[in-house]
Formats: sequence, C-alpha cells, structure tokens
Amino acid sequence: MSKQHFYVKLIPPRATFPVDMTSDERAIMQQHITYTSGLFAEGKVLIFGPVLDATNPFGMAVFEAESESEVRSLMEKDPSVTNKLNQFTVTPMKVGAAQGAGSK
Repeated sequence: MSKQHFYVKLIPPRATFPVDMTSDERAIMQQHITYTSGLFAEGKVLIFGPVLDATNPFGMAVFEAESESEVRSLMEKDPSVTNKLNQFTVTPMKVGAAQGAGSK
C-alpha cells in the first residue's frame, strides 16, 4: 500500500492555553514537542506546529503513513494525549504540492 497523508488537529484544553498554561502543562507540552520531533526525524510527520488563531488556537501536523489507524496509534502515544491534556482529530488529505522549509 502506498503512503497516504493525514491532517492532524491537536485540540488544547482551553482557548487561552498558549498564554496561560501551567508549569506542569508546559512540561507535558515539551514532551509533546520532543515526541513529535522524533516522528518528524523518522519522516512520519512532514510539518507540525501551533496555529496562532487569536480566538481558537490549536496544533497541527501533516503525517505521511500507511493508514489512518497508524496515525491514530501514534497520536494515542503522544504525551499530551496520554496525560489527558489535549485531544486530536485525524482527517485524510491529499497533498497538492509541497516545499521544504528551506525552499525559496
């Protein structure tokens, strides 16, 4: 089976989360960043980061995987999810075009 792409939305516990997270929540988010950076290094995540919507901020990532169940399994192991801080959605997508972060 060929690789497929999936849009993942990481849903924080509250709209003010980016500006008022506690020190415990910040520590969990650092674990999340380390975990997601590892998936990025493995080539499973193509892009990730916070979406800074003023009224509804959230995290996002685009995964390249064999199946939606693979992505869900990876997300269920995310420290921000296992610690019941964040929730997530997974949506299949098609990449029309992409460039690397260093592309001009």
